Amino acid sequence: MNLAGQAAKKQSYFKGAAILAATVALTKIIGAIYKIPLYNLLGDDGTGHFNKAYEVYNLMLAISTAGVPVALSRLISAARASGRYAQARRYYSVGMLVFSIIGVLGSIAMFVWAGNLAGFMKDAEISLAIKILSPAVLFAALVSVLRGYSQGHNDMVPTSLSQIMEVVCKMVFGLAVAWFLASRGENLATIAAGAIVGVTAGMGLAIPVMAIYNRRIKRADATDIIVDSPASVGSTSWEIIKVSLPIAIGAAASQFITFFDSRIISDTLESVLGMEHDAAISLYGVYSKALALFNLPSAFITPVAVSVVPIIAAALAAKKYGEAKKTMESSMKLTNLFAMPAAVGLAVLSRPIFIALYGGTGYEGYGPAILTVFGAASFFVCEYIITNAILQASGHEKISALSLIVGGLIKLVLSWQLVSIPELNIIGAPIATLACYILISAANIIVMQLKLPEKPDLIKIVFRPFVCTAVMGAGAFAVYGLLDKLLLPHLGGGRLGVILCLGITIIVAVVVYAALVLALKVVTREDVLILPKGEKIAKLLRLK
Repeated sequence: MNLAGQAAKKQSYFKGAAILAATVALTKIIGAIYKIPLYNLLGDDGTGHFNKAYEVYNLMLAISTAGVPVALSRLISAARASGRYAQARRYYSVGMLVFSIIGVLGSIAMFVWAGNLAGFMKDAEISLAIKILSPAVLFAALVSVLRGYSQGHNDMVPTSLSQIMEVVCKMVFGLAVAWFLASRGENLATIAAGAIVGVTAGMGLAIPVMAIYNRRIKRADATDIIVDSPASVGSTSWEIIKVSLPIAIGAAASQFITFFDSRIISDTLESVLGMEHDAAISLYGVYSKALALFNLPSAFITPVAVSVVPIIAAALAAKKYGEAKKTMESSMKLTNLFAMPAAVGLAVLSRPIFIALYGGTGYEGYGPAILTVFGAASFFVCEYIITNAILQASGHEKISALSLIVGGLIKLVLSWQLVSIPELNIIGAPIATLACYILISAANIIVMQLKLPEKPDLIKIVFRPFVCTAVMGAGAFAVYGLLDKLLLPHLGGGRLGVILCLGITIIVAVVVYAALVLALKVVTREDVLILPKGEKIAKLLRLK
């Protein structure tokens, strides 16, 4: 391929990566925001029901469809690049057949064994919600194949459209049905099941959207000159499964850990601490509310992680180790610049945040304490995401996958041990999460220092963002404390007053933090250029 062709291909790849990264961030943000009114509607009990059912669905999804888009996109792209157009089409048709069968079996299993799965999750009332979710497994299998087909043609728009369709439908249909059922006076388990309707509807409606959009790709395929004979259905099926299986195992391992962690928490609360079943469900609902906020900061790190992988990989392949080091340092610095203040903000302002978003502090006031620990843990999740991207780019993805599995198993053991301590109770679960991600991110950093030809300068990456964050955190704590004493009593001490005081505190904290970042010249033009639309961002910030 000539230099112009290589440059065009590289630009196309970066554009695709940027589209997917932005879409992932957008869908995570919308998903987190939609959960706030939903959780307010459901209350602690209903939130517990909703999340337990959703964990069952996520596990079934990981087992049946994880790895399908990546496997098919890789195989189709490679086949087309080598002129094997007939084989590329065979991958798509066989993939659709194989994963349609797997999806049907997964949906049937989920529907038939809904009661057993609900029993395992220690919540018999979520059986209806699991049944409503069961068709989504088949829908997800079909969508995964369609995504793999479009990505194999280096077209990321259908995938992005389908992801946005899913989360918007989840929000619109889920909230609408939940509000309708609540207005009829249905019980919380039924309302939670109604909210689940949005998930199934979103996945189902994504199928025609992708199918219509993919017709354009198929029309372009009609111009391909077919000179190859495709492999048999059996060998093609095996090739697809062989590529997707390792990815599926990794995704399933992560979901299994989450699935069993939920069971361990519920079991320990009821069997060890002697808590009533309804109280345990409520407490798990409070935990789920804090968990939604814990997952939000990492959404903003995903675009950075996706964008740096091809840049670092290309630099290392060309033996430009200095360039690779600079990109690693820039990506980790940007991660710290966002993740540190986000984590400190969640931890320091956990109580007003919980009251502002959910109208109270949750079952027996546990919400803020859980969110404080989750706030600290959110920083290490962001560190894991960016260090994992660096290890993937440098060819050490197996090590990071192993550290995730080991860390997850340690999390299960710690959850069981810590939740069993009466003084900790449910707070032991986020402590276990914090320990897990500290271990995983530390392991990734150690591997980077041992294996990479040019090691990132960790002091340079951490020191200035830490100073800015420490000052911001102290300022936020002081400002809210002052407003809480001087202003809040005059506002009646209710939810609206807390929202106003919290808003003022956040504005002050952001201004202080931004001023410190600019004064200390923490961000450089090189740091920003690794982001999607980096040139425009650098120009907007006037970075020379």
